[in-house]
Amino acid sequence: MNVTRLQRILDRASSKRITVIGDLMLDEFVWGKVGRISPEAPVPVVEVTSESFYPGGAANVARNLREFVDHVAVIGLLGKDRSGQQLRELLAEQKIDVSDAVENETFRTIVKTRIIARHQQVVRVDREQPAGPSAAQMKQVVAAVRKSLSRTDAIIFEDYGKGFLMTEVVSQIARDAREKGKLVAADPNPRHSVDWRGVTVVTPNRAEAFLAAGIPWRDPDEAPAQDVELKRAGEALLKKWETKYVLITLGEHGMMLFQQEGPPHYIPTKARQVFDVSGAGDTAIALFTLGLACEATPVEAAEIANHGSAVVVSKLGTATVTRDELIASFKNDAKR
Repeated sequence: MNVTRLQRILDRASSKRITVIGDLMLDEFVWGKVGRISPEAPVPVVEVTSESFYPGGAANVARNLREFVDHVAVIGLLGKDRSGQQLRELLAEQKIDVSDAVENETFRTIVKTRIIARHQQVVRVDREQPAGPSAAQMKQVVAAVRKSLSRTDAIIFEDYGKGFLMTEVVSQIARDAREKGKLVAADPNPRHSVDWRGVTVVTPNRAEAFLAAGIPWRDPDEAPAQDVELKRAGEALLKKWETKYVLITLGEHGMMLFQQEGPPHYIPTKARQVFDVSGAGDTAIALFTLGLACEATPVEAAEIANHGSAVVVSKLGTATVTRDELIASFKNDAKR
């Protein structure tokens, strides 16, 4: 795809309205330097120099979309704690609509803390108590989505396996969206049992795809386009989930797109350097869905997602890609 075609697709983006539903998190990054080993145990002592906070999980998908789209809404579970309030404030600063998020007084907002020293992650600390919405809260979520569905172009389910997404909610929303001709995308967590049948696209990574397809894991082939087991997994998931597309992300090897109509299409990675893979899957589903919503072909949408993911893995922290960065990535690729 050339840059002119990319710009034409992206010109349609700002007017789109997309809702992200899933597990909300607060990502904390503690930045520091290591100058010595602890005398108490054989571990590095990190001298903290700064801290950063970002919307994580489903909120990071919304954050990626907000770089291109004027109206993005996010729905998930938040606690009435300091972290929940901080996450709300971060989303409000970026003009992401969080008015339909579910608040629970007893729920502890999920926080993931990454300690980084000299561009390397030393340790990650997770504070979470996975919990799903109550029956009343599920009705509240479905009603909120139905109310705005006629004005919505696409819905993204982002499942980090923390309990917010349940088959009952997913099935009702997906059915209503299909009836109105809306795009529905899902980033699955195979360790969390959700029925994804009938959505437009599902975007697992390679390990998730093999697990969901019931295929024993084996190391990737050096030539992903010739990976027989990968093709088997993708074709099995098209049938299992009854979806139009399965986009399997392959980390440093790129992506493989499977379609109901047509052969698999391999997209090599565009990443030149990898500093941090945090949130790369969030970028992939955000941009693939956005591409489809902007009338890109499935292959074009996958190329956009692939370039976007290559940009974010070159940054430290839970990052996003801007329009200018995305266009520059395509331009640089054309020069090679």
